[in-house]
Amino acid sequence: MSTLPPDCITVPVETGTQRYDILIGSGLFDAPAAWDGLPRAARALIVSNATVAPLYAARLQQALAGRYAAVSLLALPDGEQHKDWATLNLIFDQLLAEGADRQTVLFALGGGVVGDMTGFAAACYMRGVPFVQVPTTLLAQVDSSVGGKTAINHPAGKNMIGAFYQPQRVVCDLDTLRTLPPRELSAGLAEVIKYGPIADMDFLGWIESNLQALLAREPTALAHAVQRSCEIKAWVVGQDERESGLRAILNFGHTFGHAIEAGLGYGDWLHGEAVGCGMVMAADLSARLGLVTEAFSARLQRLIARAGLPVRGPDLGSDRYLELMRVDKKAQGGEIRFVLIDGPGRAVLRAVPDATVRQVLAAHAGPGR
Repeated sequence: MSTLPPDCITVPVETGTQRYDILIGSGLFDAPAAWDGLPRAARALIVSNATVAPLYAARLQQALAGRYAAVSLLALPDGEQHKDWATLNLIFDQLLAEGADRQTVLFALGGGVVGDMTGFAAACYMRGVPFVQVPTTLLAQVDSSVGGKTAINHPAGKNMIGAFYQPQRVVCDLDTLRTLPPRELSAGLAEVIKYGPIADMDFLGWIESNLQALLAREPTALAHAVQRSCEIKAWVVGQDERESGLRAILNFGHTFGHAIEAGLGYGDWLHGEAVGCGMVMAADLSARLGLVTEAFSARLQRLIARAGLPVRGPDLGSDRYLELMRVDKKAQGGEIRFVLIDGPGRAVLRAVPDATVRQVLAAHAGPGR
């Protein structure tokens, strides 16, 4: 029986209805054990995009060739602006053209957009086929590939159409981060930073001390960042798979961030950039409500800026921000609910008066970036 590389880290995810592993390490594409034990089928489809496919699709096809009689590839257009019905239909078109059945396995090779759309397609095709996440960006490895959230965007709101559908496995080959553009690396660091204020202040301190190593892509630092992020997310998902309560804390910064993405038109700011700026706003909101000190809010803003992320939002106008945030999935009855820091290392979901939100927007949104 083949074995995983000695430096491979395994993080289990247990939801109560399903168990699967997150594999984290270098050289996993070429490690046969990374692909052992997956569902058997006659056919597999790799869904990637026009940027990632030329880099890694052939290696993944080679790794899977002895396990499936046919391994085909679909390269979607790249970018958040293509996370829509038209692009999703390309996956269904390919599956139907190839005569894919209920045993066909989908492999999502790429970042968060590819993972979200492939997972959603897997949830829908013939009412559910298995899929595997093979994330190639830092953001996808530490966040979007884990936990079974799948979706596409709507012009009125981000990720508004989707399903909870867990993968069979998540394979994080850290070697793929070598080809990640610097802007994408910074975007991924936003989701790494997020885990500190909401769950683990020791981890936040570690990020502050090791940020330069992360920006320099030092393998040991990246491995620890991905591992600890996945451990925290796996724990949260295990407690609340369908975001009925606790899991909402993972959306720290996302209410403001999703409004930025939707307000500008998807693809102008990267998701992680919008989340980073959104965390600045959410931390300030927490401070204005007396949940954390202004010093803590300033500390988080400094770290986000050091990571190369924007700390000032676009000038959409406070009315437009509020309009967009009212269609956030955490909103209830038209009332916006924010993930706030309820003391360092703890998060809470709370409704906030519009007047206080407007104060935050006046301080952190407008000309400049």
